[in-house]
Amino acid sequence: MDVHRDFCEVAIVEAGEVRSAGRIETTPAALELFAQSLCSADRVALEVTGNAWEVARILEPHVAQVLVVHPGDTGIRQARAKTDRLDARALAKLLAAGSLDGLWMPDEVTRVLRRRLARRSQLVKARTRAKNECHAALVRRLITKPAVSDLFGIAGRRWLEELELPVEERETIDGCLRQIDFLDREIAVLEEAIAKDALTSPQIRRLMTVPGVNVIVAATFLAAVGDVSRFPSQRQLVGYLGLDPRVRQSGSTPATHGRISKQGSASARHALVEAAWSVVRQPGPLHAFYQRIRARRGHQVAVVATARKLACLFWCMLTRDQDYAFGQPSLTKKKLRRLELQAGAPRGKLKPGIWAANNAMRTAERELAHQAEVAYQRTVADWQANSAGKGASATPGRASQRPSKGKQRGKASVPDPAL
Repeated sequence: MDVHRDFCEVAIVEAGEVRSAGRIETTPAALELFAQSLCSADRVALEVTGNAWEVARILEPHVAQVLVVHPGDTGIRQARAKTDRLDARALAKLLAAGSLDGLWMPDEVTRVLRRRLARRSQLVKARTRAKNECHAALVRRLITKPAVSDLFGIAGRRWLEELELPVEERETIDGCLRQIDFLDREIAVLEEAIAKDALTSPQIRRLMTVPGVNVIVAATFLAAVGDVSRFPSQRQLVGYLGLDPRVRQSGSTPATHGRISKQGSASARHALVEAAWSVVRQPGPLHAFYQRIRARRGHQVAVVATARKLACLFWCMLTRDQDYAFGQPSLTKKKLRRLELQAGAPRGKLKPGIWAANNAMRTAERELAHQAEVAYQRTVADWQANSAGKGASATPGRASQRPSKGKQRGKASVPDPAL
């Protein structure tokens, strides 16, 4: 089936012969009627589009298999002659030949989570645009340094109200502030729904035991990946998320590793990179890993490498049903309490002395995390000393020795690059 917004072009393969079956409307009633005309042993293939998952959901109970395929895997884009009828016939031929690999079909819970996260992302972008428009209005009036730290907080809005501006700029700022207030309310509604789902999800709660990983990062990762057990190895998960480096090799020239492939979910990849920025500020093995890569390759490469390490860590935690071994329980408890408040839980009163007790516990946990970081550094140093003279780096011509652009900058900030 070649799925469009208003219609679907259908082609059928019977006894090795391909024939066109006309068009059907892309409506629930028409698709349900078409599904009832199919046999239970039939198979259906369609390319992924905005409405493909709903079409697949209607057809799935009536047939043996529904394959939703990526357009880049069919080769139809490169066809010299391209029409809806030819595309449908090409899909039917590929399906009959067994040459199609279907995408994973998310369950209803994952679909709902994806839509909520996608809408929240769009609302956050719209709020950022409105804030940037306010800053631009101030810059036009040569006001580049506001007198407050948070321009859109209580003190910042009071400062904006007292500011003398032309009529058109005042209209711009007042309109943007109203828009920001509306978007804040909409984002809060979505975050409350996401928080309620997260509290009932043991996978999200488990991922949040990693310092620097919040509910949005954990939910975005699970929404993109779904059932992590469908990935037999960490390498396959990393490739699915597009965090694996490109490899180029031809003839007698040595293989070179380039930038990451950026295949798969861009939102999950972005969330992992954003989480990596927070993770590397916390003591622990991940901070030591970041420092080790930064000494050789620079900050940007080290952050992306940490995001890849996070994906591997998430795979291990979810497949083994284990929390993060170097987590900080008081920090995890604080994140879960904040999650409960977002979900609408009532606020309680703090007991006397609770702040001092929590602060002491937090200091002790950070010290333990620092000890784990030192242990990781020593383990890596011993491993590097024992593996000297082995591997691709010890064989001339097998690995590039050219420094990256950030190598010298990274060396200047890290005293011992061997760690």
